Amino acid sequence: MLNGELMMRFWQIMKRFTRREAGITLLETVIALVIIGVVSVSFLNGLTTTSKSVFLTDKRSTAESLAQSQMEWVKNASYSYNATSYSAAPVPDGRDYLQYSATVFAEPLHTPDDGIQKITVTIQRSGENLFNLEGYKVDR
Repeated sequence: MLNGELMMRFWQIMKRFTRREAGITLLETVIALVIIGVVSVSFLNGLTTTSKSVFLTDKRSTAESLAQSQMEWVKNASYSYNATSYSAAPVPDGRDYLQYSATVFAEPLHTPDDGIQKITVTIQRSGENLFNLEGYKVDR
């Protein structure tokens, strides 16, 4: 009989505690929504930062590639004594190269020009300088 009374007493205590847990309160719902909102905003900020980073990296690598090809173009051109610039190679067509332009400057290392020039290639996109590459051209 003692076991039966203990079981009855146990169920009475359990009913007392579980009766209060009938549903979700408004406060719990608001807290859950705030937590979900904070996590969502953090995730979206991370996506925004990542996409900007990818765009800037792509722009920089395209400018660097163009500068290297321009430098090779100038080095393969015939040497011009006392030149202040060389003509730039045509920028390739395609949407990856829209609004890119190249400028090539030259300056002799010594006066008078003894066959060595410092070449500076500047790559711009929409008027903004993106990349500068310096090299040397010699009269062969």
